Amino acid sequence: METEYHDISVNKRFSSRLGLLLSVIGIAVGTGNIWRFPRIAAQCGGEGGAGAFLIAWICFLFLWSIPLIIAEYALGRKYRGSVISTISKAAGKKFTWMGTFVGFVSTAIAFFYSVIVGWCIYYFFYMVAHPLPGSTEAAMNIWNNYQSSWWPLLFHAAAMGFGTFAIWRGVSSIERVNKILIPSLLVIVIISVVRALTLQGAWDGVSYLFTPQWNQLIKPKIWLEALTQNAWDTGAGWGLFMTYAAYMRREHGVVKNAFTTGIGNNTISLLSALMIFGTVFAVLSSEMHMSRPEILGIMKTSGPASTGLTFIWMPQLFARMFLGRPLAIIFFLGLSFAGFSSLIAMMELPTRVFLDAGMKRSRAILMVVGCIYLLGIPSARNLNFLSNQDFVWGVALIISGGFVAFTLVRNGISKMRTQELLTDKNDWKIGKWWEGSIKYFIPIAALALLVWWLTLSVTIYAPHRWYDPFSTFSVMSVLSQWFVVLTIFLLLNRWMANNMVRISIKIDD
Repeated sequence: METEYHDISVNKRFSSRLGLLLSVIGIAVGTGNIWRFPRIAAQCGGEGGAGAFLIAWICFLFLWSIPLIIAEYALGRKYRGSVISTISKAAGKKFTWMGTFVGFVSTAIAFFYSVIVGWCIYYFFYMVAHPLPGSTEAAMNIWNNYQSSWWPLLFHAAAMGFGTFAIWRGVSSIERVNKILIPSLLVIVIISVVRALTLQGAWDGVSYLFTPQWNQLIKPKIWLEALTQNAWDTGAGWGLFMTYAAYMRREHGVVKNAFTTGIGNNTISLLSALMIFGTVFAVLSSEMHMSRPEILGIMKTSGPASTGLTFIWMPQLFARMFLGRPLAIIFFLGLSFAGFSSLIAMMELPTRVFLDAGMKRSRAILMVVGCIYLLGIPSARNLNFLSNQDFVWGVALIISGGFVAFTLVRNGISKMRTQELLTDKNDWKIGKWWEGSIKYFIPIAALALLVWWLTLSVTIYAPHRWYDPFSTFSVMSVLSQWFVVLTIFLLLNRWMANNMVRISIKIDD
């Protein structure tokens, strides 16, 4: 079968390195930093502190996330296609199912991620129309009343509508949006952190966040959560960088962008944690005179798996700030668009898959939007279901990362480094440590963590419910959903290899 090519004109590719960088930071910086990271740190913290989680999380930044981001950039820029097309060409047609799985995991996350972006939009409008909550009870009522209503379905639709508009216009509009929204969000986060740390009792939260409880490092849950959160934070292994790299120019550089994206993104996560932990400790200790165990208990029960942590505590922070209400409005607007910038990347990925199959862009977008909205309805109606999907497909990012690493090894990692990375004169030179990380550390770490977690879950953590596929955080819930998806993709591998890899992007560098 002869490959078709689409030429990308100037207005359909990234016009500058800054535009590309802000767009790929937009992939990573969003609700994964401001909503997910603080709640995962709270869930993983022990009585003595959450520092052990941070240690594992930083280790995975340099050993897992940055190497995978480099790999995705290199593969995407070389093959100029969707994630399925790229992995099929780089690893071979018989491994097309791997590319399909990577693409599906990102899309499955979009099913509930759009719901979370809807939360952000709702809170923006609520802050515009209502006074800020002055107490924890008032903040909890806002959250609970929203979740028990039909509003989540409407704002889930609103998030999808905004995403449709952005990807309908293509890469140029994505670039323009991120040039405004990402810097604005960073300024708002920094202002919020400074104010949070001036609250009485806030530094107790900071101390807890950075104090390591060393015996936690022998627990597989800490390492598993640290790895999945780092993948969540940075977007490593999602196939999103691979998708955007199809539109990048060679002079934009791979290694510089990968390090800037990874380190900058994790910095935002730490700032967000400072903001949330500082606020929670300050409010509960100074106003309600709670002890540390009581404070931690509330942090870990702000919705299922602390899903409401940011939305319950941020309004209270702004209520204690000078010009708090305008800042709250700006913050939730910025958070909405930060989530939005990530969501449009998740929507562009399956759209690019259908384009590579020969479908018109308008039809591809409508199919993607319809599927994401319909399959996101259960998460919009039930927080336990959303938490389950976050858990199942968050852990699946480990497998996705392993598949990306396998693809690069299969393609020839030394050749890729020599021909794609060391030839860029304006880029940083990447050493052989990168090859070792991709070839050895990532596959071994992925396999070891999954086996370690599965074994201890069956024997120690949940011996009486691990086999229940309907339990929110059970092993069987994870394995059964993975099994169904992987079986379908394996059975359809030949058909996908012949029908989903027709068109590649051709860019004149």
